[in-house]
Amino acid sequence: MFYKPQDGHGLPQNPFSAIVAPRPIGWIATRNGAGMDNLAPYSFFNAVAYEPPQVMFSSTANPKTSDAKDSLRNIRETGVFAVNIVGFEDLTKMNQSSAPLAADVDEFDYADIKKAQCSTIDCPYVATAAAVLECTVTQIIELKGNNGFATFGEVQGIRMRDDCVIDGRFDGTHFGQMARMGYQDYTRVDHTFEIARPTQPNSSKDET
Repeated sequence: MFYKPQDGHGLPQNPFSAIVAPRPIGWIATRNGAGMDNLAPYSFFNAVAYEPPQVMFSSTANPKTSDAKDSLRNIRETGVFAVNIVGFEDLTKMNQSSAPLAADVDEFDYADIKKAQCSTIDCPYVATAAAVLECTVTQIIELKGNNGFATFGEVQGIRMRDDCVIDGRFDGTHFGQMARMGYQDYTRVDHTFEIARPTQPNSSKDET
């Protein structure tokens, strides 16, 4: 099967997000200028740089109003956000926080999620999260299409739950790190393996 996106795929559901998968989930916490907190998951999320550490997530318009989502509006006001890493134990609450709620509803309260205060930015985070990245915005880029935006942030502080650091390594299998597949599907990290990167081949030849 081959199709051009502009022509449509003819399938019951769009396969694009199932092809580009699994995708890490950025559970983004924000606070607006008036002090109202917001929490929402985004699966178009990833790390983009090591030094300094930087991440990005992208969001599209509210399909009913064509307005930017609460997360983006809050980030534009305050310039900060926190990325919470989702484990299996928080999957149900993470899903609840994706409900299309009014801007004046705090998802932490709605989904009974315990919150705490970030150390380096004025923003909440999920107290039970396996890891948290405290970020300041570096740029917001408008994407081609229907009111889509990519938000980039520099990580100012990294918080890891003590039980998730095993033998000096952050271990995603310990807490069942979650990732998004296509459609309504998710996957859980429960097995990893190592493959050593190749070393630089010796370019010199033996002349004897």
